[in-house]
Amino acid sequence: MPEHTYILHLTERSLWEAARARGTYEMSTRGRTLREEGFIHCSTRDQLPPVAAFLYGSYDGPDELVVLVVDPARLGVPLKYEAPEPGGEEFPHVYGPIPVGAVVDVEDWG
Repeated sequence: MPEHTYILHLTERSLWEAARARGTYEMSTRGRTLREEGFIHCSTRDQLPPVAAFLYGSYDGPDELVVLVVDPARLGVPLKYEAPEPGGEEFPHVYGPIPVGAVVDVEDWG
């Protein structure tokens, strides 16, 4: 599968390590879980820099940030491209936990 079809999720390394131990990743976005939000926020490669600036622009946490590279074909849960407001840019939203086996790469961010 070509790389451009992958979706991306920016997170803290410790959250990813905990997910690897559990078998699923269940954080939606910075400080919010899948259960709280209803889906996991993701982005395309082009969308990632502005999303990172918005969520982590002044990030000074104890943990390094990583990008989860997710293969949609391995999700096993619904993936929908949706805009935050009518007519806005559409972002990939994963409606369920991301199995660790769907994460095909983990890249350092920053």
